Amino acid sequence: MPSDLQIAQGVPLLPIQEIAARAGIPADCLEPYGAYKAKVRTAALPQAAPGKLVLVTAVNPTPAGEGKTTVSIGLADALRRLDKRAMLALRQPSQGPVFGMKGGATGGGWAQVAPMDEINLHFTGDIHAVTAANNLLAALVDNHISQGNALGIDPRQITWRRCLDSNDRQLRAIISGLGGKANGMPREDGFDITTASEVMAILCLAENLADLKARLARIVVGRTFAGEAVTAAALKAQGAMAALLRDALRPNLVQTLEGTPALIHGGPFANIAHGCNSVVATRAALGLTDYVVTEAGFGADLGAEKFIDIKCRSAGFIPACVVVVATVRALKSHGGVAKADLAAENLPALEAGLANLDRHLRNIRAWGLEAVVALNRFTGDAEAEIDLVRRVAATHGARVALCEVWAKGGAGGEELAQAVLDACDQADPDRFTNTYPDDMPLEQKLETLATRVYGARGVAYGGASRAQLRQIQQTGGGGLPVCVAKTQYSFSDDPKKTGAPHGFDLTVRQVRLSAGAGFVVVFCGDIIAMPGLPKIPAAEDIDVDGEGNITGLF
Repeated sequence: MPSDLQIAQGVPLLPIQEIAARAGIPADCLEPYGAYKAKVRTAALPQAAPGKLVLVTAVNPTPAGEGKTTVSIGLADALRRLDKRAMLALRQPSQGPVFGMKGGATGGGWAQVAPMDEINLHFTGDIHAVTAANNLLAALVDNHISQGNALGIDPRQITWRRCLDSNDRQLRAIISGLGGKANGMPREDGFDITTASEVMAILCLAENLADLKARLARIVVGRTFAGEAVTAAALKAQGAMAALLRDALRPNLVQTLEGTPALIHGGPFANIAHGCNSVVATRAALGLTDYVVTEAGFGADLGAEKFIDIKCRSAGFIPACVVVVATVRALKSHGGVAKADLAAENLPALEAGLANLDRHLRNIRAWGLEAVVALNRFTGDAEAEIDLVRRVAATHGARVALCEVWAKGGAGGEELAQAVLDACDQADPDRFTNTYPDDMPLEQKLETLATRVYGARGVAYGGASRAQLRQIQQTGGGGLPVCVAKTQYSFSDDPKKTGAPHGFDLTVRQVRLSAGAGFVVVFCGDIIAMPGLPKIPAAEDIDVDGEGNITGLF
């Protein structure tokens, strides 16, 4: 069986100018990056009534796999097969999982965006630009201290961290500035992965260049000896940072293997960041076509919730429907079946695991949204198992559509596409609601999220986390939404609690203010912002041959 990369390399791609024409993007709005990629100048795009937004999410991920990005791509291809004007607005892959364990973010089989090797590696350099802007601000902070510290920055209260788009556990906690006075002041420091940087969130949530600069200026890098917040604006950093991010703010246009236009721009890692693609890309796609298929990271308790409570709140978007991707195998995994035994029919385990899907559907209905279950079908799935999934979904008014886009491309997603069209026709934007209102205190927002979405009993604060949250509340951040960083494998903060756990406490370890992005990050359980590599990294299998062709990339 050919690999995803071999399939992608075997499909001839259309010139990017032809893909732009399909999307209604004028030639003078296009900045080609080679033959098959381009930046889009969105400010010059023609204005039109917005299309309908379809959000794709999933059950909590398992070793069995769910295929959320693959389904998103196949769904957009299938909508076009049904003669609908459709586009994709997807998140950009991080090199951390590409070289680590999870893999890339360009789909699989016959439902892929291309050129997949370039998208999964450097692409158009957006993530590198975020790294540069983030680390420029870090350098300016330490330089200011070394050059006399006119602002009175307390080195013990610097909160701004450096970043790198690689999984490197060695850099999580370091001492910087060693080697004498000429090398700066020694202090505790550390790195996050670039895609979890506040700068990435700002890039994804900014409406335009002016908004980008304003958000960058609001970044809080630490506090003075007197306890006052120090911002990027105080260091006069926002202009240079915006200069580094100017081109990165423009979305990237590529295509699926079937020629469907796709805007890929920013935003992975919904377990430690807000995990959505950019507002600029989504808004541009909505103005160009009738249906926009987008995705949010990991399970719906993380990606979809942050899409609803952060991205939609910031940009004013309302999804027409939500697609929840599941597999019978994944649901049996949530029911306690070992990976080696997932192929065997097991209705009791499936029924137990369906509690995970059930809770996600309840949350989606509570947001006032229509839901469709995309059952990513494996050849060994028993009809009795499929029927059981249909019955559970029906209790929430959710449609279930079988999906075979990995093997068949858009042709394998036509049943799903029709279910999505039917759900969009039933959508009522007046029913849409967030998890909590803006004016609710931060502690109450977190408790509401934990109990209503996760099924927790309450919230348990460790260390200085409660004091950190209260300080943000008292210093004007109480109106911000909450961005929970926790494991993606469970509704709880314990990855071993699969299915639909309840009666647990959400344990909070640390709280960070992301004033420029416009949210508060709450770290729960053991989650960290710099992942590590597995024992056998995917990087060991990736190579390039003598003619420059990438090999071993999935």
